[in-house]
Amino acid sequence: MIGSQIPWITTIILLPLLASLAIPLIPDKEGKTVRWYALGVGMANFLLTIHAFWRHYDLQNSQFQLQETYSWIPQLGLNWSVGVDGLSMPLIVLSGLVTTLAILASWKVNRKPRLFYALMLVMYSAQIGVFAAQDLLLFFLMWELELIPVYLLISIWGGEKRLYAATKFILYTAAGSIFILVAALAMAFYGDTVTFDMQQLAQKHYPMAMELAVYAGLLIAYGVKLPIFPLHTWLPDAHSQASAPVSMILAGVLLKMGGYGLIRMNMEMLPDAHIRFAPVLAVLGVVNIIYGALTAFAQDNLKRRLAYSSISQMGFVLVGIASFTALGTNGAMLQMLSHGLIAAALFFLSGVTYDRTHTLAMENMGGMAKQMPKVFALFTAGAMASLALPGMSGFVGELSIFLGMSTSDAYSSSFKVVMVLLAAVGLILTPIYLLSMLRQVFYGTAKMEFSMDNYFADANPREIFVALCLLIPIVGIGLYPKLATQTYDVKTVAVTAQVREALPVIAQERTNLYSGKFNAPSLPKAKAQPLLGIVE
Repeated sequence: MIGSQIPWITTIILLPLLASLAIPLIPDKEGKTVRWYALGVGMANFLLTIHAFWRHYDLQNSQFQLQETYSWIPQLGLNWSVGVDGLSMPLIVLSGLVTTLAILASWKVNRKPRLFYALMLVMYSAQIGVFAAQDLLLFFLMWELELIPVYLLISIWGGEKRLYAATKFILYTAAGSIFILVAALAMAFYGDTVTFDMQQLAQKHYPMAMELAVYAGLLIAYGVKLPIFPLHTWLPDAHSQASAPVSMILAGVLLKMGGYGLIRMNMEMLPDAHIRFAPVLAVLGVVNIIYGALTAFAQDNLKRRLAYSSISQMGFVLVGIASFTALGTNGAMLQMLSHGLIAAALFFLSGVTYDRTHTLAMENMGGMAKQMPKVFALFTAGAMASLALPGMSGFVGELSIFLGMSTSDAYSSSFKVVMVLLAAVGLILTPIYLLSMLRQVFYGTAKMEFSMDNYFADANPREIFVALCLLIPIVGIGLYPKLATQTYDVKTVAVTAQVREALPVIAQERTNLYSGKFNAPSLPKAKAQPLLGIVE
């Protein structure tokens, strides 16, 4: 079959990158031609992605598919090895959708438009490369490539403190990347064979001390990107200074790289270490949920409030990953997809609001619902999705995570009750800070003069289209979750089963966890409940 012989994944990765190289050659003074060109490339690549997965991807196969391997730099053992499975395929689709819409959202960029759209296309390629890479060294290179466009997009097109925010972003994320490189080299050179192939690395049997050290290093790297408290402080500054289209990609796609890395490497490749670290992930997830929600409530800046909301929402991903249940892992994947759509919609609408008011200070807003009813309706729908209103994707993801953790047989009842109750506090705080945000921005007495000129005109057709392209799948997944879950369910079940195979072994080893405070009990092999014996 001719279609199966086409290098689909390589084409999808390289098309935006190669197309960006042609932008300097396009005759265009005002940037109008360049933006249409960038949008056309984004749409073409997204449609190509949908076609490739629709025709050539088997949803019932948990193994890598559409694999392509080419020798790149044999002296370094670096291969161009790419492919997709249930963990990467839905995130690649999310990347294509959000990035294409972000290009459309940046329609009014008139400062250095060639450079702006070229960077957007380079970032598009890097995102897909991260999710598709099967060679750990290639994964690292794609991870690093993604940092450069984000840094430039914030530092050139950001707000007043853009240089500070961009520098903080690059320092945090580049420092975290060092741990990925060290972990890759340690895993590659261990044993009789030197390889960076992820599937071969997963088959190696590492000493427990080494596996724990590698896991800890990767946790730091992905914890910066997710972000996990206290490695999160770069995110609010980056969001508050970045333009709305960049914030869409930052929240909608880049944060998901952290969650993807935790499942792909920490959980799938290092299952023994994951069993020991899982309770720590659960605790860090709960801390993220409560800390992010409380801090969001204290923010007067609209985008900083949404940034801390993202920190809180990504805490649920950690809880799901730590649950040792297929339902919890499924919930973590759905939460990433759901948050990617919701956060992209909210940051886009915050940019629409800023275009009209030229301020992000909520104390200077108010009474805007009458002046901009369409923006108000779209913003309200996005906020309802973020607070997990039933019928929207956020509700399904968080419910799956709660059920996954509460039904896990790996933890004691007391530990599960504490984790679930503390995480539920986030469900109470989220509506408070989101509804308060809507009240301050759209209700009450107007605090600035409104006129129906270009500043305070309601949402135009382009802006409505971008928002609906994000809100429609949010509602669709909320009403029929299988639209999303069928893309990764087989894979997450397989990964969870792989981790659970090691649980009885770890329980029998009576491993002293976390400075002697948590001990795995000595239990009969036929029955080990709870297997980790956390706080019993």
